[in-house]
Amino acid sequence: MELDPTALSRPSLTTPRSAAVAGILFSVLLSTSLVLLAMTVPAQLEADGPWLDERVGSVTLALNLIPFAGIAFLWFLGVVRDRLGAFEDRFFATVLLGSGLIFLAMLFATAAVGLSTLGLYGNDAAGFMGTSLYGFGRLLSYHLMHTFTMRMASVFMLSTCTIAIRTGFLPKWLSLLGYGMALILMIGAGLGTWSSLAFPIWIMVLSAYILVSNLRTNAA
Repeated sequence: MELDPTALSRPSLTTPRSAAVAGILFSVLLSTSLVLLAMTVPAQLEADGPWLDERVGSVTLALNLIPFAGIAFLWFLGVVRDRLGAFEDRFFATVLLGSGLIFLAMLFATAAVGLSTLGLYGNDAAGFMGTSLYGFGRLLSYHLMHTFTMRMASVFMLSTCTIAIRTGFLPKWLSLLGYGMALILMIGAGLGTWSSLAFPIWIMVLSAYILVSNLRTNAA
């Protein structure tokens, strides 16, 4: 059987090294969303009053950034698995992938609940704030984000750092930094939005390291 000469010259399908930029994009988008929410939404869950009248635009922008952050995170997840390559441990890789996908699903659910609550507010701005449905929407979105989503982010960080320690695909200082920030998320996720910034900050540092490492490899 004759071989197709063009098939021998085709490059194999690989993850683009520049895709590490997706992690940086995710960090910027999620950090922007979290900061906007922290600055506009009252910390007291029972707060109603006129605050939403003045800040509905900022809250809507923050929630609409989340889907784009999620798409970038999915791309970033592929970059991490590509960097592991043949060193990927089945157990920890399953935890890494599962926690990353669950984090993504919970993040989307949080944004959906928040946008749905804003939609109901837009239909009846005067009477909606004092209803039990408003309180339910606030409580549900808060606990989805801080009780569940960010703790899944903590599991993702712990599994990534454990794999990095076992395989050496990341420097030790970056893994130890991830362990520390993961504990902040696991223990202090319920303390408010500001503690949630630990996750995008660590993803930013990790993505920057991967990007610089790839650029140095290509240059060599």
